[in-house]
This record gives sequence, structure tokens and C-alpha cells, in this order.
Amino acid sequence: MAEIQTKKITIEKSQTSKINDVDFENLMFGRVFTDHMFVCDFEDGKWQNPKIMPYQPLTIEPSARVFHYGQAVFEGMKAYKDENGQIFLFRPDENYKRINKSAARLAIPEFPESYFFEGMETLLKLDREWIKPGVGNSLYIRPFVIATEPAISASPAEAYRFMIICSPAKAYYNAPVRVLFAEKFSRSADGGVGFAKAAGNYAAQFYPTSLAQKKGFQQIIWTDASTHEYLEEAGTMNIFFRVGDKLITAPNNDRILDGVTRKSVIQLAEDLGIECEVRRVSVKEIKAAAKNGSLKEIFGAGTAAVISQVSAFEHAGEVFEMPEIENNYASLFKKSLMHIQHNLSEDKHGWRHEIK
Repeated sequence: MAEIQTKKITIEKSQTSKINDVDFENLMFGRVFTDHMFVCDFEDGKWQNPKIMPYQPLTIEPSARVFHYGQAVFEGMKAYKDENGQIFLFRPDENYKRINKSAARLAIPEFPESYFFEGMETLLKLDREWIKPGVGNSLYIRPFVIATEPAISASPAEAYRFMIICSPAKAYYNAPVRVLFAEKFSRSADGGVGFAKAAGNYAAQFYPTSLAQKKGFQQIIWTDASTHEYLEEAGTMNIFFRVGDKLITAPNNDRILDGVTRKSVIQLAEDLGIECEVRRVSVKEIKAAAKNGSLKEIFGAGTAAVISQVSAFEHAGEVFEMPEIENNYASLFKKSLMHIQHNLSEDKHGWRHEIK
């Protein structure tokens, strides 16, 4: 395979493509991957040798520290293509800042901005045919870092691998979700790594979420670890509550992920003249609002899900079915976001990043 040099990156093109074997109308989220991937290694105290190569398995030592001590962080992003074939990212600067914030918390060295953006943009241009136009279509982008040093001593690694892989995607949730309010299990605690996109955060959710799923619920809305009295975020989404005509969402802290979609919804609410309070939200308050009829909507916001409506919630054995209302905020925000992402409406905040 021929090697090509960009400004900083070596490119090894795949000799064949898998794209013709993919049914883009029937995609399972995160199961199909594009032809290429970006790889860069941290060795001898610096990130070096960035390259793009055909998507392939890794060869890694069984003693690699990631397997034993969990040094792994990641991001979730999407690329979109408009009807003219132009490709856009949505607020990628936020993802870049957040992966380095996550890395710092796990004692992983910061990744250079130039490698991040040139690597991603070169990868997207190489696999541009995998990005399908049309609202609802996207290419999910997964940057991640793992500790690769072969050593089973409990200390930060001295070698890491940064990678970007991509997967064509449609909607993450095709219907409103039913959720449980957490009463026993916790996602994260004060002083922990809840604010980081650390791989272990998600692994720790799988067991309680599986219990919820056996009861007919798709997600858990996590509560604070100390008292379980305050609602914080769902497993794959930040969460919003509409009480009357007002939106309420929990403030960021060291237990809650600083979601890019979350902060975009807050800004869009301001643009649309919708009052949005960022404050602690109690279980008691939301249950009372559900009982008196003032709770109009609950919805999640995240890169994969975009905006996902909640159709019901359970807490302490009580199940509350959400009303179906016309002109709901969830649909309004979803349409507004997706139209910005797909270059169908004005981008007054400069959120779109074109891949040229």
C-alpha cells in the first residue's frame, strides 16, 4: 500500500472498501465501521507518528495497563453532509477540550490540537462517501485514548495510543424511552470522575441499567450519590425537565458530564425566549409536578441521542406516564439542532465547522 504524507500525517489507503456491503437504511448503532482509522502513539514523552491506516484489529500486550487499571477516555462526535456534499462537524472544539479534560483526570497526557483536527479532518475526507446526506443521517466519530504500556504495576502508563474510528449512524433511540429514577446505585461520587468521559463510568452503569431493562425501562436517571434526592443525568444523556413552560436542568459538577448538546439546548432556549433554570432538581419536586399536572416533558440531550423524549418514569414503586403534548420542546430543540447540524438553517453561534 502506498504511503502519502500530509503536513504531519502518514496515510495508508485501504485497497478495498466495505461500503458496498453496508445497508445504510438498516444500521445498528456502532456496529459498522468505515474503511480507515487514525492512530497516534505517545512514546518517549511525546505524541508522535500520527497516521491513517485501514481499519483493522490491534495487536496489544495482555499486560497493557488499560486492561488492568482502566486508563481509557473517549469522545463522541458526529459529521454531517448537506445536500451539496459539504461536510460539517458540530462544535468540535468542545469535544477537543473535553477529551483533554478527561485525560488529565486519568493522568493521561494531553493530545495536541493540530494532530486532533488534522487527523480527524483527513480521515473524514478519506471516508467521505460513508457520510450520507439527509436529516437523521450522520457519521458517528469516536476519538479515544488507551494506556498501552505493558506493565502491571499500579501507576500511570508511560505509553498510550490515541485513535479515531467512525461509524455511520441513524437515530440512537427510535422511540420515547421509559426511565427509572435511581434509588440505590450511583453513577459517580463527589471528587470522582463523573465529569470525564472515562470508559469505566459506563461499565459501572451496565449492571443497574440491566436491572432496569428487566423491568421494562431503557435508562436510569441517576441521582446524587449521597442522598439520592437530586436528579442529575441519564446513562447516555443529560436530562431536562419542563415544568409549566420553564425548563430545568441540573448544573455541572464533578459528577455530571458537561454535554455539548446540553449546553447547545440551553443556548437555543435563550434564543427562543424559553426560560431555562440551571439548578439542583429534586426527585420530590418532579414527582409533585407529575401529580399536579405541571410536569409537561422530560427529555434527554446527547450526541448519539440528539434529543430523546421520556414517555414514563418510575420511583419508589410509583409509575408516572408523561402526557403527549403538541408543540413540545423536545421536538422543537431536536429540529433546531439538526437543521443547524445539516446546514439547513442559520448558524448564529458559529457551531458548524466545515471540512474543506
